[in-house]
Formats: sequence, structure tokens, C-alpha cells
Amino acid sequence: MTQSATSAQSAAGDAGLLIETVTDPGLAPAIADVAAATFPLACPPHSTPENIAAHIEQVLSAARFAEYLADPRKQVLVARTGADGPIVGYALLVHDLPADPDVRAAVDAFPAGAAAVANGTVTEISKMYVLPEHHAVHSRLRPSHALMNAAVDAARDRGATLVWLGVHSGNERAKRYYAKMGFRQIGTKSFNMNGAIEHDFVLARES
Repeated sequence: MTQSATSAQSAAGDAGLLIETVTDPGLAPAIADVAAATFPLACPPHSTPENIAAHIEQVLSAARFAEYLADPRKQVLVARTGADGPIVGYALLVHDLPADPDVRAAVDAFPAGAAAVANGTVTEISKMYVLPEHHAVHSRLRPSHALMNAAVDAARDRGATLVWLGVHSGNERAKRYYAKMGFRQIGTKSFNMNGAIEHDFVLARES
């Protein structure tokens, strides 16, 4: 079962790109394939192949995506090149309060953050990746921008007033992209990748 996000089509500015919420567990392997292809590209240079592979297996496998698709607190969006086209990107949203104490403190200190926490109107963009051959520099459809716009719209539709995400502190390209999409740094957190401790910036924006 899929549910089209028509607002994302409008944001994309081209009928050739479709962003939709998916719930069909049969799509989990295809989404996992995109995740496995894109996650290594966002890892810091010192990440070992073993740690990357372990993280993919633990967090980004088809079995895990099937769990995400079935979890009512989570929402998976995919970007396709047309209604019957292949999946070229995805986003995973978590419509819940942050469990990480460092993130919680950062969100509480953000303007309107304390109210969002008190009202339970917080969404995390846990993951968002697009295949490199479909990045804006290669594609007039700009799926990364359309996917982010759709993610923020989806959070708003679920009642969120604040959206946050984590990005590796050394990922300059991603930080520039998120700044263009309206996010700003509000704190820091640690990220455990198979025993290797990485350091993320916490970014947020109102939805």
C-alpha cells in the first residue's frame, strides 16, 4: 500500500518526480538497497568498512525497514522518478520526542522547543539519502530538496511544530544543504557506529 504525497510533487516542480509515503513491507528490500548504497557516502573518512557494514546490517537492512514501515511512530517517504520508476531516495521520520538527553536539552533550549516538547509536537528526520547520480548537480528534478520539503510537510501534517536532525560534525556538504533548507545548529550529540563514537551536530527548524 502506498499513499501519495501530492504536496511533494508540487514542491518538486516537476511531474517526473514523485514523493510518497510508503507502508508496504514488500518495498523494504528496495529501500534498504538505496540505504546501503548511500550511507557509506556520508560517513567520515576514518570510518572502517567493517563498521560501515555492521551499521548497515544493524540499522539499514530490509528487515529493519520492514519494522520501520510497521511502526506507527515512524514514517518512510520515498522519491521515485515517476509513478512506476525506481526508488532514488528515502527519508525516515520519527514522530516522537527525542530520547537522547543531549538532543532533548538542545530542543528544550530552542525557541518554541520547550512548548513543542510539552505538547509532543516534535519530529526527527532520522535518515534522508538520495542516490548520488540524482543529486541536484546531476538532476533538474532536485529530489533532495523535494524530499526535504515533503518530510517537513509530513511532520506538519502529523502536528509537529519543530523538526530536528543530526549530521556529522565534519560533513560540510550536508551542513550547507541543511542550512539552505532552513535548519540551524542547536546542539551536539554522540553517534555510536558499531563501537566507534562519532560526533554529530543537532540541527532544527520550526515546521
